[in-house]
Amino acid sequence: MKLILGSKSPRRKELLASIGYEFEVRTKETDESYPENLPIEEVAEYIAQLKADDLKEELKEDEILICADTTVEIDTILLGKPTDALEAEKMLNLLSGRTHNVTTGVVLVSSEMEISFSVKTEVTFKSLSLDEIRYYISNYKPFDKAGSYGIQEWIGYIGIEKINGSYNNVVGLPTHEVYQAIQTFLS
Repeated sequence: MKLILGSKSPRRKELLASIGYEFEVRTKETDESYPENLPIEEVAEYIAQLKADDLKEELKEDEILICADTTVEIDTILLGKPTDALEAEKMLNLLSGRTHNVTTGVVLVSSEMEISFSVKTEVTFKSLSLDEIRYYISNYKPFDKAGSYGIQEWIGYIGIEKINGSYNNVVGLPTHEVYQAIQTFLS
């Protein structure tokens, strides 16, 4: 079976390669809108499903498609990707000194079967100073990251007090669960 990663994310590419798989990347622009009444914990998996639906028509019989989406949630508010430095600063101020949830929804599809799941990780930030927040935004430009941060970057090294759950899930792909799901397709 040949793996197809339906994501342009360099972090997802790195994580999938790190668990020993060769794969091809295929993507399409997908409308990531979701119903307003959708429970917040289901949004990541819903969007991953939209991405998979856009790509699965092109799948060959010997291919497995992997699509994912990661959300950051605090106080029942979903934090998307910031549009500018001011929005990134507001998001990081909101996360500062608090615990939030990071959920990655994953969908794997072949011509024979489909598996979908979500993995949630709790992340706790120390109280971040405005100087730390501005330094991070200025030097790391987190505009392609939900919640305005990458745990694998400077802000994660100095700012994350603890996590409860999968570190790789926060990076963008719950590798343990993805590996197990791929094994199901191969058996």
